[in-house]
Amino acid sequence: MAYDYDNVSNSMSVYRNMKDPRMLKRYYRFKTVDLIKGNEVTGASPPEVFVGRMGYPNVYIGPMVPPQQFEDTSLLGTPERWVGRSIPEIVEFRSALVRGMFRTKISNPGKNRIEDMLQELALADKCANVDAKLKRSPSGVMHFDENSQPFGPSAPMESMELGNTRANPQVEKAFMDTDLKARDAIIELYEKGTFVSKIQKALSAGLLGMGDNRKLVPTRWSITAVDDTLSKKKLETVKESDYLDEIKVFYNVALDNRWAILMVPGQWSYESMEAWYPKTTWNMDGTDIEIGASYEGFDGRKTYAEIGGCYYAARLAVSEYLTRKQAQAKVVILREAHPGYIMPVGVWNVREHVRDTLVKEPEGFATMTDALSCISKKLDIPMRVWIKHSVLLKKLLYQRQLSQRTVAQ
Repeated sequence: MAYDYDNVSNSMSVYRNMKDPRMLKRYYRFKTVDLIKGNEVTGASPPEVFVGRMGYPNVYIGPMVPPQQFEDTSLLGTPERWVGRSIPEIVEFRSALVRGMFRTKISNPGKNRIEDMLQELALADKCANVDAKLKRSPSGVMHFDENSQPFGPSAPMESMELGNTRANPQVEKAFMDTDLKARDAIIELYEKGTFVSKIQKALSAGLLGMGDNRKLVPTRWSITAVDDTLSKKKLETVKESDYLDEIKVFYNVALDNRWAILMVPGQWSYESMEAWYPKTTWNMDGTDIEIGASYEGFDGRKTYAEIGGCYYAARLAVSEYLTRKQAQAKVVILREAHPGYIMPVGVWNVREHVRDTLVKEPEGFATMTDALSCISKKLDIPMRVWIKHSVLLKKLLYQRQLSQRTVAQ
């Protein structure tokens, strides 16, 4: 069965007619379950393995399999290729992934046949055929999470068979090196051009790290761990770079999210701010816009960001840009999530769309006043409201006003 991922007209129609995300979840759940014959799920995994976090350190792990799909399904597991796709498209093809669940301990992964096959699947460079026998018919609606990508219904798994696979040579080399620390493996794989999403899966499946210290890492934790590790490495170079040449403003719109990124010459500091409109993912029942923010100065932060994994995903994209430019700056990200963003699709949305924003041509300004005036014309929320909730914008405005008064005296 070949699925046309470029033709989702039916999905678009459903999306327009079902503005309640609970209805959409039910629709896609039944659509996927209809493809399953009995309690057996057979298809070409992208390849993808999911590691849960409930019950940690005893967790559910398993393959993600699109029933009755045997063509190239790699798109389903590669968020780096999703920029430009709509929410209906993303939900359409992610809903096809059924999750098999096998209970195990996080320590010493690969100690039984199922775990060994799951690690082989995570190592795979291409799609791999999986035949999973489930203990019952998959149940539950689509799974949505603020960090990981959505997927379809799930069920406990009795056994699985894995077709022929070819290991990704870069990941396999890291896997075979039992003296290589996980942090160093993450950085080496990234520097060799491995997709961030592939590195996250390798870490999650327990493929990276030193010998007996290797562990399975819940998928949502591995995503943030990789973003955090890579951005900290990038920032080592950024913090030694010259200041950016001018104030810059970048702007983008995607998935009914509006992004404005302000960069100001100066010593590294960073703030990511999110505004959720009523009827959006994290403000579904609210009547007012909810704004959250997380900040770090030159020395970083010691606690987990209040706004979660999005903070680290955006920081990686920003640190990549500044590394390319060999520059250092103070950075503020302003994100408005408008009502069309009715479902979370994972922090890849932040990482990839901030990356996409930063390849666009910025506008340059000589003063903060002009830069903030520009942003206020692009976003709906008044700048005074952003400033009220911001640490870094207050610092930028106050310190500049103070320095101007000092010069004038």
